[in-house]
Amino acid sequence: MSGTRLISSKVFVTGVKVQAPIGVYKHEIGRLQPLIIDVELDVPTDASDRLSDTFNYEAILKAAQDVAAGGHLALVETFAHHLADRCLADPRVSRVRVRVEKPLALAPDAVGAGVEIIVGR
Repeated sequence: MSGTRLISSKVFVTGVKVQAPIGVYKHEIGRLQPLIIDVELDVPTDASDRLSDTFNYEAILKAAQDVAAGGHLALVETFAHHLADRCLADPRVSRVRVRVEKPLALAPDAVGAGVEIIVGR
């Protein structure tokens, strides 16, 4: 059988820790809060052993850091959408899953709260 086969890979980074100016409450405005971020991307790949042929997961870390440094956001949902958009800027990415956890949101009564979004083209 001949032809080209399409292989999709999941590129992921988990547990990214950033400090971000985020929140809607008065006590959250003007201060940084920790976020923990997981990102998973669907990208086409082949059997190449060249970094240039895939999505470099360091770009995910950089995108999360850039969104965190981009100024105050009210909601983790907004943070997640900004990060998803950054990942989808690469035309090879067909789907992105972003999970943003705000560990102090309900402390000490919960370990964390947050949101997970999935965006595809």
